[in-house]
Amino acid sequence: MSTERLASNASELREAMLALTRRLRRQRPQHYLTPSQMQILGDVERSGGSSAPVDLAAMQGVRIQSLTSNLNSLEAEGLVTRSPDSNDRRRLLIRITDAGTALVAADREQRDSWLAQAMESELGQLERDILHLAAPILWKLARSPDNNVAVDLRPRSEEA
Repeated sequence: MSTERLASNASELREAMLALTRRLRRQRPQHYLTPSQMQILGDVERSGGSSAPVDLAAMQGVRIQSLTSNLNSLEAEGLVTRSPDSNDRRRLLIRITDAGTALVAADREQRDSWLAQAMESELGQLERDILHLAAPILWKLARSPDNNVAVDLRPRSEEA
């Protein structure tokens, strides 16, 4: 496959995944949490129910300081707790509560239900089978190493 064709396919796939992601976000239950707060809850839940703030920041690609207000809000709502790590008392762990786990489960269930219904009504069996086969391939891409350095696309001043 030519480089141009591969780039075009990659662009089309990226656009389609972004459109589906936006559509799935609109299927979220109406609640009081921001998308960032839901992402934190989901990341803690996926990590086995507890995670260090430094690990959460790395998963989200942000600085720890950026998590502070969201963690404070989640803790105030009773969705997470903070406690010292039993193996290293200097390290803090964020633990999801039962209420947090229930909220994440309800959020996922609503989006999964919408997606299953959309797949049933909009796709034929072959298309559903292809998506089923594509899921592990997409996971493989999602887990590929980050070997590209981020490029700063902000405009530079004329004086520089």
